[in-house]
Amino acid sequence: MRVKDVMTTSVVKLSPDNSVRQAARIMLDNHISGLPVVDDDGRLVGLISEGDLIRRTELGGGVPIVDATMGAEDRANAYVRRSSWRVGDAMTTDPLTIDEDASVARVAAIMHERGIKRIPVLRNSVLVGIISRADLLQAVLSAKQDETAAGDEAIRRSILVRLGENTGLEGLDVKVAVTDGIVHLWGNVETAECRRAARIVAENVRGVRGVVEHFSEPYPQ
Repeated sequence: MRVKDVMTTSVVKLSPDNSVRQAARIMLDNHISGLPVVDDDGRLVGLISEGDLIRRTELGGGVPIVDATMGAEDRANAYVRRSSWRVGDAMTTDPLTIDEDASVARVAAIMHERGIKRIPVLRNSVLVGIISRADLLQAVLSAKQDETAAGDEAIRRSILVRLGENTGLEGLDVKVAVTDGIVHLWGNVETAECRRAARIVAENVRGVRGVVEHFSEPYPQ
């Protein structure tokens, strides 16, 4: 699944010449935590978020603790960001972006690693959408179930393939038998986490009616 399949295309955005008060009002009215900022050609030039606004002079942030390691230019820039009325001065420049053809899995990984809630989506450097955590949750809800063909042997083969697909069970000799849709699992799987992973692999295959674990028992010959 690609970003363009799940992103929000109706994007609320701002101009660098809008005011920070307008930005705050739009965020509140639309229940969002950040807004893309675009130029007259629709190209993304920044992102303004709640994090940018909570350091404002209006909230008493006009006299921050002085960092002795900061040079005059950095201190001046910090002053402009917390004091200017223009979005273009207060926004974060060079925000993280994603291409519309990137995978949803990649977006989820970035959000998890960076602790961010939304990412602007670009097509040829032009903003075409936003993908948020809410969009990813919607993708989970709308995902199609596994399309594996019905039948015990087809189920068994599908489980065996999936056991080796980045599950933590690679290399383990897990035995699988299926009878009337009931999956039976054997093997030298010592940890509870790996046993749980094996069970979930089986449960996620279409046609499985139940899973019985026999990890503490010898495999019947």
